[in-house]
Amino acid sequence: MDIKKIKFARGILTVPGDKSISHRAVMLGSLASGTTEITGFLQGADCLSTIDCFRNMGINIDVNGENVTVRGNGLYGLKKPEMTLYTGNSGTTTRLLCGILSAQPFDTEITGDASICKRPMGRVTKPLSLMGARIDNEYCPLYIHGTQLHGIDYKMPVASAQVKTAILLAGLYADGETIVRETEKSRDHTELMLGAMGADISVNGLDVTVRKTDSLSSVKADVPGDISSAAFFMVLGAVMPNSEITIRNVGINPTRTGIIDVLRDMGADLSIENVRISAGESVADITVKSSALRGATVEGAIIPRLIDELPVIAVAAAVADGETVIKDAAELKVKETNRIRAVVDEFKKCGIDITETDDGMIIRGGKAIRGADFKTYGDHRMAMSLTVLAQLADGGSTIDDAECVNISYPGFFENFYSLGK
Repeated sequence: MDIKKIKFARGILTVPGDKSISHRAVMLGSLASGTTEITGFLQGADCLSTIDCFRNMGINIDVNGENVTVRGNGLYGLKKPEMTLYTGNSGTTTRLLCGILSAQPFDTEITGDASICKRPMGRVTKPLSLMGARIDNEYCPLYIHGTQLHGIDYKMPVASAQVKTAILLAGLYADGETIVRETEKSRDHTELMLGAMGADISVNGLDVTVRKTDSLSSVKADVPGDISSAAFFMVLGAVMPNSEITIRNVGINPTRTGIIDVLRDMGADLSIENVRISAGESVADITVKSSALRGATVEGAIIPRLIDELPVIAVAAAVADGETVIKDAAELKVKETNRIRAVVDEFKKCGIDITETDDGMIIRGGKAIRGADFKTYGDHRMAMSLTVLAQLADGGSTIDDAECVNISYPGFFENFYSLGK
């Protein structure tokens, strides 16, 4: 697809609902007693995969655009699926299901698309096995033999909300208490939603404890806009001349706002307004204006708070004055693609001075950028980041597999080009 270029980016928009919260609302709503009403649901391919999986386990789920109604069967009401559960491209669906299905009184097989079958599941299956789970294979297809679990005290080797959540979901069914100890705080949507639904869960600093639960209560979940989707427009507004973009109703959960901290550190003109609380989550409107950016170091505790935004942060770094160093981000290697390698390879095509490291990259910004024929690797965040990058290049650019944006942001290109009118 040819990437159209715009001369400026001005306007007000909303982005689709938060992907992480949408997944969890369907999953926990399915395990709750009663009806969970979800508004602002992300209609991306990944979240629809979650709905399909739970429908195949006997859950009645109605979808009407962004409004989803889940009629839960209770914590112990899932039924053995008559077919293999297919999770598509969704790592969240796959990993979180491992925690739930490990404790069911039936066996299950999970698989996904070619990308999922290459993504390692061992960092989920190993801690679950310490709880007594029986899961064959460390790559999809996974064969899960449901059994009674027991609680564990587990120290996370790497900050990962998916791994943490899989263990906590298994802990709902496990005898005793399950403690997850993080070294860095990862996104906490699971803890917030479980608490709202009446689970026996507590948080003490970086430690999360959950105990066996008899039932969960249904809730009304109003899903805010996904800050990971807003990030592309935050960077676009900062790097494009004569631009000002306001993104309304964005979730600003503190475990997700690393992108805001980094852009401000780089000198972005960014303001947050109309802060409010909706269904336990902080929400606000974010405005970004054209800015003169400078290089920065992105490392340590902030990495789990912006892991999905690093490809578009690299775009900001490409135009920033000076050097940007991204490190402690080895997690990028096990996303939809190896995002470290993908960013470096694609950025080099257009003349950006970028070096790959074991756990990140070094970008020396401020040099001329030329158009290129980009490869997305079927990765939605690469496709959207490269679309932003192409606006800064001399000459035209293309991307392959533009449709992969539908994984998290149906309508991305319509929203993007509307800002140039």
